[in-house]
Amino acid sequence: MTNNTQAAKTGTTKQATTPAVQVDKTIADLVLNRVKIFTSNRDIRLPEGYSPENALKSAWLVLLETKDKNDRPALEVCTKDSIANAMLSMVLQGLNPVKKQCDFLVYGNKLTLQREYHGTIALAKRYADVREAVGTVIYEGDDFQYSIQPNGYKKVTKHEQALDNIDSNKIKGAYATLIFNDPEREPYVEIMTMAEIRQAWMQGATKGNSPAHKNFPAEMSKKTVISRACKLFISSSDDSSLFDDEPEDVRSANARQQVNDNANKEEVTMDTDAEEVVDDDKTDDTPENNTSKAPGSEAEEKVTNEHEKAEASKIPGF
Repeated sequence: MTNNTQAAKTGTTKQATTPAVQVDKTIADLVLNRVKIFTSNRDIRLPEGYSPENALKSAWLVLLETKDKNDRPALEVCTKDSIANAMLSMVLQGLNPVKKQCDFLVYGNKLTLQREYHGTIALAKRYADVREAVGTVIYEGDDFQYSIQPNGYKKVTKHEQALDNIDSNKIKGAYATLIFNDPEREPYVEIMTMAEIRQAWMQGATKGNSPAHKNFPAEMSKKTVISRACKLFISSSDDSSLFDDEPEDVRSANARQQVNDNANKEEVTMDTDAEEVVDDDKTDDTPENNTSKAPGSEAEEKVTNEHEKAEASKIPGF
């Protein structure tokens, strides 16, 4: 009786201290599985040096602290569809919230991805051949002149500025100069008056009334005009480097159709403990990264692929 009692106690203690083998996966894990399938099928091609694993882990940590205007956690308020869609959008653009390239905002029950200033510059450098983006403020008293070229582009012909002119209360405008990697390509200049800059600020959540806008209007003015200049080239750039062979719209449509076909089949959890599911040390052991195969591993790999597809299909429709 004593031995049985001890065995029972031992078994109970062992069961309590042994962590669960299977842990519910977060939406971030399921999005990552779907991204792996897309990349292995060559549906999408991520930017060189970009780690979706790190970006999604960072995004999940950010989302744990993100709240709506009523101080409610975003992960409780937002629909799982919108959370998955925002995270996938982040990965497809090659952005990372830790680098201040993007942020997540709550609108009602929808989570949206907002690309930030650093993210806009990163995309311009990546896809629009931009080498450097420079912002300059125009103050009252400056000798500022520009001309309009036959192609409609502007060119600053003169800008002289005295130190005494620099006054945050006397900003007349700002301009951005985009310098390209091609030395023979003329720099692009975007000019905005202070009235235009303030109007742009009104489109933001703080309406230009944030501490940064009030205390550092010169820096915020430069950011605004640089963002406008970069967005023009991002929108018109050839981002086919993200895809192979087929045009982007076909590839993107195929990828999203795969998601929609498998959407809403099963519930996913937002349990924060699920972050422990991802094992960095075993990242290279996934079927798409492991090029060496042991005898009989092809059958096992097939089972693994089917398992990953099944897990990824749990993501709600994007």
